[in-house]
Amino acid sequence: MEKGKTNYHDEQNKKNVLKLRELLDSLPSFCKMYFRGMNDTIGSRTKIAYAYDLRVFFEFLHKNNSYVSKFEMQDIPMSVLDKVSREDIEEYMEYLSFYKNEQEEDVLNDERGKSRKLASLRSFYNYYFKNELIETNAPALVPMPKLHEKEIIRLEPDEVATLLDQVEAGTNLTKKQMSYHSKTVVRDMAILTLLLGTGIRVSECVGIDINDIDFNNTRVKVRRKGGYEDVVYFGDEVLKALTEYYEERKHIIPVTGHEDAFFLSMQNKRISVRAVEILVKKYSSLVTNVKKITPHKLRSTFGTNLYQETGDIYLVADVLGHKDVNTTRKHYAAMKDEHKRKAAKAVRLRED
Repeated sequence: MEKGKTNYHDEQNKKNVLKLRELLDSLPSFCKMYFRGMNDTIGSRTKIAYAYDLRVFFEFLHKNNSYVSKFEMQDIPMSVLDKVSREDIEEYMEYLSFYKNEQEEDVLNDERGKSRKLASLRSFYNYYFKNELIETNAPALVPMPKLHEKEIIRLEPDEVATLLDQVEAGTNLTKKQMSYHSKTVVRDMAILTLLLGTGIRVSECVGIDINDIDFNNTRVKVRRKGGYEDVVYFGDEVLKALTEYYEERKHIIPVTGHEDAFFLSMQNKRISVRAVEILVKKYSSLVTNVKKITPHKLRSTFGTNLYQETGDIYLVADVLGHKDVNTTRKHYAAMKDEHKRKAAKAVRLRED
């Protein structure tokens, strides 16, 4: 990389830092202390998510608490945290079920949305409580919402094959979609084959630069969630798709500032996460109307297939880039129990 030139991930982090600063200006000023004290291993996107969650909490207090409503948002003192009771937190959890945001749009939160927001609030309170800046810790007294098991949505092997066939042939696309298909088919095949064949995240995919791909050793360097670099290996099908696109990519003149990007948009700029989400939706809707397939579901498809083939949860965790194997186990290990249940039902001791 040329001196002074930043990569995609550095640019995204810059944008995230600026966004976080903007959000902090809408929160009580003492909140900045918490974000400065957060561990450096927490990514900038995670910090933004925490800031959004805290803004919802303080907006709730500002609307519903007569003491807090006396202050401008930025002037709310830290001492307010000690005035919040367990009952206030329980009312906040109920509020999260349905409320209107600043744009007067309806916002709904299911058990997972509530759980994440309570986790953010607990982390926030814990920081001040452990540093002896407050005396009470109301969120710690409220139990986390019970989460029901969420079915893993993925593509079956025959659906994966049909999806790639649809991308290649372009059948069943609308007339307007077909007009673009001939220009993007090689790129789209490379993107979908890479996602399905490696399980990398969509942000990792769009961030790939030309020099990140080692065609000779069939591997690609990606920047994982949390900012660390990792090397992912791929098979022959992925190699074929990437090589075909690379040959096409050589003849494209990118927009200034996007010369290093491997995957380009129709505007010859680095393709965006949103653009990949749209192309996945476009092609997957031709395969199944029952499942809502996103790039993350393609990652789940890869993880499920790998676990079924190997039965090695640690291998799946390593390949998917999960720092904690419990994250992987939570999503995939239940499949083993399902197989056991099927086996139990398959054995008949006596005929009816």
